[in-house]
Amino acid sequence: MSAILSAEVIDLLNSQETAKILATVDEHGHPHAVVKKSLHNGGDGNIHLLEILESSHTGRNLLGALWFGRKVSISLLGKEGRQVQIKGKPLKCHISGPLFQRNYVKLRERLGDVDLAAVWVIEPEEVIDADFAERKARQDKERPTLIHLDRLLKETAV
Repeated sequence: MSAILSAEVIDLLNSQETAKILATVDEHGHPHAVVKKSLHNGGDGNIHLLEILESSHTGRNLLGALWFGRKVSISLLGKEGRQVQIKGKPLKCHISGPLFQRNYVKLRERLGDVDLAAVWVIEPEEVIDADFAERKARQDKERPTLIHLDRLLKETAV
């Protein structure tokens, strides 16, 4: 089931200042995490990835994920420290057609003489707020007993 990307997450995805990390796994379950500045909002509720190299390890893992139902994870870190994790699955790989052509032209305008191997479409299934303060508040509310004993001692001594 598809998750809806909020305007804030879309802004993070589209910002060139956001650190974007895509994590995939290979056929043996070995993780592969790489910075992918070309991850962006596809405008159709999905995330698009421009894969430049035909021999990309990420491309092979995405193909395996498409064929065998494996998931991927995208971590975003904005310039102001905002953190989001998106879990999803590859839906399609475009190697020709209008979507491919549009992105190929934009990519060459931005980077010069480069090729485009594929445009991957990734469906977001879960969007997780990964900010520390949010995660800590959620933990304190949901699991109040997860506290170090030295903190309890300090609180009772005051």
